Amino acid sequence: MTVGISLKNRNIVYGREAGQAALDKEGMQTMRALANNMAWLLKATEGKPAPGRGDEPWEPMHFIR
Repeated sequence: MTVGISLKNRNIVYGREAGQAALDKEGMQTMRALANNMAWLLKATEGKPAPGRGDEPWEPMHFIR
């Protein structure tokens, strides 16, 4: 069974100056929904990793080639 925690929107809040991000109502709503989904998933899996999945080595993207 595959369970995802992503949302229909991008997981980002916008703001340039200090405190402006808190005024982004849609972004903050998205973050709350993401946090609730992540909390549910952690509770459902008791914080254990999925079976058969190990840490994947990090491969950075090189934008300048």
